[in-house]
Amino acid sequence: MISKHQLIQKRIFDLTASLLLLPILIVPIIVLVIASTLDTIQFGVFTQVRIGQHAKPFKIFKIRTLKSEEHLLGHLNMSATRLGRFLRHYKLDELPQIFNVIIGEMSFVGPRPDIVGFADELRGEDCIVLKVKPGITGPATLKYRNEEDILSKQPNPENYNRTIIWKDKVEINKKYVQNWSFYLDLSFLIKSLIT
Repeated sequence: MISKHQLIQKRIFDLTASLLLLPILIVPIIVLVIASTLDTIQFGVFTQVRIGQHAKPFKIFKIRTLKSEEHLLGHLNMSATRLGRFLRHYKLDELPQIFNVIIGEMSFVGPRPDIVGFADELRGEDCIVLKVKPGITGPATLKYRNEEDILSKQPNPENYNRTIIWKDKVEINKKYVQNWSFYLDLSFLIKSLIT
């Protein structure tokens, strides 16, 4: 099980690495925000409430990839733009999460932060997943890298997500917390960069 000392070690790495990367990433982030603003005709930074460490809600930062389209009946439909699909495919929409890491809401590696109604409803032994900060990448994120494609092929995507994918993610993330090491985090970072 990850200890308090290891959590501090993990935070020191996250803060150091994110501050070193920020000067390199800031220009690409600004360019993508401007491109997204022009593409979606909305401000290019998207925020959404996610569940973090100890089930504390926080706002995650992403490059906006969806464009609102108002239909004749007045319903609002969200669809990814061509640029948005490109950004999502290469995970470039997640670059602004470096600010979540700097603030201390996220880690480079950890369980992917979910919307309200998932991690905040964990009970019993499953709650150990909440001992660590959510991550930009991690073992479950890598396994379900093509989650959108998997769900698009299901007759009932929401039910499949809750009953199959979410349960598997919890088990994967429990093992991650139980067996954490600095080298384990490095291995997930390397896998994320090369896959």
